[in-house]
Amino acid sequence: MSELKPPPHGWIILDKPRGLGSTQAVAAVKRNLREGGFGKAKVGHGGTLDPLAEGVLPIALGEATKLAGRMLDASKIYDFTIRFGEETDTLDTEGEVIERSDVQPLPSEIEAILPQFTGPIEQVPPTYSALKVDGKRAYDLARAGEEVDLKSRSVTIHSLTIAEGPNARDAVTLTAHVSKGTYIRSLARDIARSLGTVGYVTYLRRTKAGPFLEAQAISLDKLNEIANGAQLSDLLLPLEAGLDDIPALSLSQTDAQAVRQGRVLSEMPQPSGLYCAMLENVPVALMEITDGTAKVVRGFNLPDVAE
Repeated sequence: MSELKPPPHGWIILDKPRGLGSTQAVAAVKRNLREGGFGKAKVGHGGTLDPLAEGVLPIALGEATKLAGRMLDASKIYDFTIRFGEETDTLDTEGEVIERSDVQPLPSEIEAILPQFTGPIEQVPPTYSALKVDGKRAYDLARAGEEVDLKSRSVTIHSLTIAEGPNARDAVTLTAHVSKGTYIRSLARDIARSLGTVGYVTYLRRTKAGPFLEAQAISLDKLNEIANGAQLSDLLLPLEAGLDDIPALSLSQTDAQAVRQGRVLSEMPQPSGLYCAMLENVPVALMEITDGTAKVVRGFNLPDVAE
């Protein structure tokens, strides 16, 4: 039996196809690594995408899973299409139509209303969502025919514009840059209602998640090549790619040793803030500097020499 390759650390950015759940995507990565001869690696994703949604799904491997929580907190960009004239109970194409309207808003009316949905807004999440009510998932309660009462929550829409390209007479495609916790289906519902009509999402694609872009995403077919011996290094982004908004902090061998033991570094000249501490090209820890003192926020257990 051939020796297993060392388990990888870093990010695979999957262009998740419609119909695949985020958990299934993680399982596909695990299967491909196993079949590609890699040792068992921790695998997690950085932000759920509904099965009906497609696009950028960051999948963390090994030590990068320690950053998956940061990815959940990151802002995201989506393209989405609202079809006007009907509202479904799920607010997407999967549900039953529960309301109809003959009102079809004009492009100028849609354009005029978008500023109302930009900046900090309140929104009620969809009844069919994974939020928990009294310990049970909202969508499980909804499917069981129970009344689901979800509280409104504060989110931030950083920008909201009409996407370029042709739009159907009864639909519009928008691009939204949103904070964590934003439900695009709720946004679509509320935009339609404020235009005096109803609507639901027929298309949803995430084009950016945290620092990760559509251009970095690979298809499921490309992912499946790993099992057939394709070079993982061609598809894997380094752990620090998930920290591209954080400055690097270069450490000496002595300081790196101290940081790995969880010790505090003092008399640091850098401004206060969060840093990615590096020993040459290897991430050692996420560190917070406060008034010259650097403390470990999250340590990484990576070999000194990159594989």
